[in-house]
Amino acid sequence: MSERWKPNVTVAAVIEHDGRFLLVEEHTPEGLRLNTPAGHLDPGESPLQGTVREALEETARAFFPDRFLGVYLARFERPQRGEDVTYLRLAFGGRAGPADPARALDTGIVRTLWMTLDEVRASCERHRSPLVLRCIEDYAAGRRFPLDAVHTDASVYGPS
Repeated sequence: MSERWKPNVTVAAVIEHDGRFLLVEEHTPEGLRLNTPAGHLDPGESPLQGTVREALEETARAFFPDRFLGVYLARFERPQRGEDVTYLRLAFGGRAGPADPARALDTGIVRTLWMTLDEVRASCERHRSPLVLRCIEDYAAGRRFPLDAVHTDASVYGPS
């Protein structure tokens, strides 16, 4: 029997304030890249909890989601390392609180920056994945699903 395909589940926050979007600049094997605050969903947490956690870790800001943007799928190939990975991203939109100057940014994050939609569009060659722009474009277009569109069963949090 062949091995079962398992996409990597990631969560992402699209944060806008006064026409600018909050991105992170991070170290990757391909060099410095731009991304929305995002990362892997951890065991025992809902997608919403994971997004709030990732945003805090990567931006030192509390994230207050008010919408679900959608489910996104993308494939990433790194032939020189023999990697072929599919990412399943659940993206949420909302606002962020002020930066906590006492909190360090997550390992690998160089800085945060606020960019206009035009600046995000113009920097595509530096994006971590094509989903960065797609999620921001969906937010800018007014895409909005209720937060409860993503259900997490209680079994995720531990034994019954």
